[in-house]
Amino acid sequence: MTHVMACIDNSQSSVAVCDYAAWASQRLDAPLTLLHVLDEEKYPAGADLSGSIGLGSREHLLEELATLDARRARLALEQGQDMLEKARERTVIGGAAIPELKQRHGHLVESLNDLQDEIRLLVIGKVGEDSTRNAHSLGSQIEAVVRTLHRPILITASGYKEPEKVMLAFDGSPTAYKTVQMLAASPLCEGLPLHLVMVGAESESNREALEKAHDMLLSSGFVVQAQIRQGEVETALHAYQAEHGIDLLVMGAYGHSRIRQFLVGSTTTTMLRTATVPVLLLR
Repeated sequence: MTHVMACIDNSQSSVAVCDYAAWASQRLDAPLTLLHVLDEEKYPAGADLSGSIGLGSREHLLEELATLDARRARLALEQGQDMLEKARERTVIGGAAIPELKQRHGHLVESLNDLQDEIRLLVIGKVGEDSTRNAHSLGSQIEAVVRTLHRPILITASGYKEPEKVMLAFDGSPTAYKTVQMLAASPLCEGLPLHLVMVGAESESNREALEKAHDMLLSSGFVVQAQIRQGEVETALHAYQAEHGIDLLVMGAYGHSRIRQFLVGSTTTTMLRTATVPVLLLR
């Protein structure tokens, strides 16, 4: 069975990650897993220091360094276990069933890739514990996670607000229609008002593409507003989000034209850095 999987660390984002993961788990009626990955680079397992110091009289220094590394790793492991326990308590209070706890020692991206078959939806914070606290900062591993993982990813905002209005960014590409189909088939946003927004020229071809996507969502039971906006993609989408009180932005990870740059170029970074609401990426 696939799970909603939430990445937990010592960052401020983890509180919102817990809350959004609990919300998603209930909406999808899917079990929840909380994951903590102990960074192998910061806390190496059984570091080999042989050859670091060539004099036999200093062998005791190697032993002391190895002991210190082992102690640091053990304390970090215990701290991670404590974080997972607290995260479990929070998600249960948030209405989720008691989640499974997982802890790994390695690299986050590699760990998620290994666990990919178990994931229905990944929930991850916009910034991690090693990131700055700047509101527009972006976790160093987010782009690598999105490139690697072929699963829907919910990148959370700094605080939690239960989604009440959803906006789907649409560009008329075949991939965009697939995104529409995925959203229409999922219970995650079922019953929530949906705004279908296309950024581009007010042309006949764009209007036809938008109406086709609108009808697909309408036939799945969504209440849909469809609009075309002109201007820069990220500016237009953020402006619409602010005007209409959108709580959740949905985008395909790949499309064409300007939106194709999302998560492979400047548009990716700009959208995620400036987003004040969670972003759901569909692959």
